[in-house]
Amino acid sequence: MAFADNTMAIWTDYLGQNSLLEPLWDTLRLNYRDYVRSPLFPIVLTVSSYFIFCTPYLVCDIMGDRWPWVQQFKIQPSHRPTASTLLHCTGVTLYNHVFLVLPASVAQWLWRPPVDLPDQAPKLLELIAGVIGNLLLFDFQYFIWHLLHHRIHWLYVTFHAIHHKYSAPFALATQCLGGWELVTVGFWTTLNPVILKSHLLTTWAFMIMHVYVSVEDHCGYDFPWSTSRLIPFGMYGGPSKHDVHHQKPNTNFAPHFSHWDRIFGTHADFSFCNAMK
Repeated sequence: MAFADNTMAIWTDYLGQNSLLEPLWDTLRLNYRDYVRSPLFPIVLTVSSYFIFCTPYLVCDIMGDRWPWVQQFKIQPSHRPTASTLLHCTGVTLYNHVFLVLPASVAQWLWRPPVDLPDQAPKLLELIAGVIGNLLLFDFQYFIWHLLHHRIHWLYVTFHAIHHKYSAPFALATQCLGGWELVTVGFWTTLNPVILKSHLLTTWAFMIMHVYVSVEDHCGYDFPWSTSRLIPFGMYGGPSKHDVHHQKPNTNFAPHFSHWDRIFGTHADFSFCNAMK
């Protein structure tokens, strides 16, 4: 017991040190100050992260049966995205960012002064807690938004139906969204770190993590290293649960975690989906 307490204390002290993230923060703050202070920086960060995270899954889809060791983890093996579906989703994503996100960012650049950069980096434990807190807050917001857009037919047809064009998700379908949904998601992603008073480094880490888990949810593969397999007790939904949502749209509304769907009775796993076929 004493050994476990000592080990926990060592890890707590280690994660609570100020110096762990300081070299990274000082490099960004001192050498790339004008870039990271720009309102355009979060857009560049998230868009580049999105296509980087999509690329490995895209390669898996293209290789198909030539990589049987990968295809064993395919959730719906008989469904693979075609060239036309990949081009459609890429086109929608680029259109939304060029004609919606970019103008909004430029407008923000004109009326909002560049952000101030704190002198110190956050503690690593603070960054981890901030990322988790932002993900949990977004999970609640999007659960309510998502539930309403499925329950109210006009909202679904007008704004959300484009995302359900494909019943077998794939990575590039992650941001195949209507403009209203993209703006809403971007608004919460930007506002939540302000609400939680997150450090800028924590904010950027949250944005990158949010992009990653969103792509993973839609990737169509349930790999052994999937986030849902790393987080115990079924607390996290992951790709298999979101795949069920695209097949049975009245289930699994939460984007990441599973507690809200369990509370509201909308939770379903992949065995439910197979039983309904």
